[in-house]
Amino acid sequence: MSDVWEVFALRYADRNARVRGDSFIFDDDHAAPHPMDYFMWLLRRGDETILVDTGYDAAEGARRDRPILMDPRAALEPFGLTPEGIDRIIVTHLHYDHAGGLHLFPAATLHLQAAEMAYATGPCMCHDVLRMPFTADHVCETVKRLYQGRVVFHDGDGEVAEGVTVHCIGGHSEGLQAVRVRTAAGWLCLASDATHFYENYLAGKPFPIVADVPKMLAGFATLRRLASRPDLIVPGHDPLVRAIFPSEGPESWRLSHGPTGQLPHFGA
Repeated sequence: MSDVWEVFALRYADRNARVRGDSFIFDDDHAAPHPMDYFMWLLRRGDETILVDTGYDAAEGARRDRPILMDPRAALEPFGLTPEGIDRIIVTHLHYDHAGGLHLFPAATLHLQAAEMAYATGPCMCHDVLRMPFTADHVCETVKRLYQGRVVFHDGDGEVAEGVTVHCIGGHSEGLQAVRVRTAAGWLCLASDATHFYENYLAGKPFPIVADVPKMLAGFATLRRLASRPDLIVPGHDPLVRAIFPSEGPESWRLSHGPTGQLPHFGA
């Protein structure tokens, strides 16, 4: 068996009615348009499959007035996968757009940072501004899996499979973790929301939804250490991913062979 993984970005939603002020704390033009894509990620090696995050479903989209382009389950169909066949999910953090589809994958064991569970169920959730990106049902689904013996907790760095490791970064959410994957192009880092956009980490601009600004800023350097080279850092929400990496299908992009386009330059 090959020792490298195939990695795909699967887009299930977008939100175009956003401005730069929604994406950067410090910026010269907060009113300029700044759209966002929503991704989940699929890892494959032979018969092995790992899903990174789950997106959210149509009901959550309606509740938040953020409709989806496709059901997260449908995003797996072109790969011949069923929701019941997914047995491992890396949950980068428990915000609604990353853990909102956990209930759609009933057979999966979850890999999560212990710090994220403590954060999402602890006193910080007394604050509306910190609780806003979470949905109680998604957190409760994680607790149910825990009581079924199907949550694997990581405390900092951890291995999920050979060639797949997780690394606690924090910042955006207290237990946010990035995923490092061995690919044909080298070590790829799925940053998730450690950097929503290329510009966050390339220009050192924090994202406004943040639990700890120093951790977020330190996380930008961690991403660089995890990836073999800068263009193998994949942001969690940047539409530029679709321009930089080759398309695999209508709403999927192959990441594991590296980009075919140029990394954007924003300066620091």
